[in-house]
Amino acid sequence: MNDFGKIFRFTTFGESHGKAIGVVIDGVPAGLKIDEEFIQSEMDRRKPGKNQFATARKEGDKIEILSGVFEGISTGTPISMVIFNTNQKSRDYNNIKDVFRPGHADFTYWNKYGIRDYRGGGRSSARETAARVAAGAVAKLILNQLGIQIESGVVEIGGVRAEIEDFGFAKESEIFALDKNKEQIWKDEIIKAKKSHDSLGGSVKVKIKNLPIGLGEPIYYKLDNVLASAMVSINAVKGIMIGNPNAHQLHGSENNDEISKDGFVSNNAGGILGGISDGEDVEFEVYFKPTPSIFKSQKTIDIHDNELDFKLEGRHDPIVAVRGSVVTEAMSACVIADMLLLNMTRTMENIEKIYKS
Repeated sequence: MNDFGKIFRFTTFGESHGKAIGVVIDGVPAGLKIDEEFIQSEMDRRKPGKNQFATARKEGDKIEILSGVFEGISTGTPISMVIFNTNQKSRDYNNIKDVFRPGHADFTYWNKYGIRDYRGGGRSSARETAARVAAGAVAKLILNQLGIQIESGVVEIGGVRAEIEDFGFAKESEIFALDKNKEQIWKDEIIKAKKSHDSLGGSVKVKIKNLPIGLGEPIYYKLDNVLASAMVSINAVKGIMIGNPNAHQLHGSENNDEISKDGFVSNNAGGILGGISDGEDVEFEVYFKPTPSIFKSQKTIDIHDNELDFKLEGRHDPIVAVRGSVVTEAMSACVIADMLLLNMTRTMENIEKIYKS
């Protein structure tokens, strides 16, 4: 399946070393101002080759809108966007044509389909997430008009956890660090892993602010379960914790968010109760495994079941969580845009408003 969402729905296409990647977005309301500079700025936040903490692959990630926009305004028809790949080095993958890279999807894709694009993982590559960021940028244009904000930043790398959460600092940080006092420690750890031909895992904190009460479609399209699905669909993500990350260690008396006439006294639930937004900030952490692309010799097999020692070549991120931070925002934006549009038709009052307008 290559699509996501119910009403605000997008489908991505393309491979890591193919001619292009792109996205088709359906369900965007007509009349939305499509700010191409904003969309490009979101692409620039994720693009590779910007510094030593990411892959050396240099892609401009220039977005080109092909349809669904007229004179800068959405028409209500599908918006399609394409990003042409310009810096492929497919020859770097010639030595893995018949080899299963440990930690990658090579083994499962081959056994499922009987064929795989071995050039950087093809469709399973994190390169695909550029198309998601494009979709998320359009979703953010909707949310921006409603005052809904989505922030993210790295909260842990190499077992070293942030002690403060400064989302403003994260926006300016090369590695989207939430804690300025930990930024250099994290940078040093990344470079250390890179020099030793290894990689690191990390976690990202996401906060969604100014949500109305009532988003979420129980019981099988709850806000939390869709956010979880969206996050775990991102390459290298192995888990998500919504609300207090230590909730599993607490008693109910400690974890329950008491309520006063002025609102909730705490937010251990992370802004979601019964799968529905409760008006508090939605907060969650996303956990990324270490980048599987490392330059150490590893044992594996080939497509003929021959055992061998294998050493990867090419250009790869020493940590996925850093650029992954931008992708978590994009997927969150798509989920919230979808939930808003779904929520519009949940009461007769809203239906009547739409019909009479």
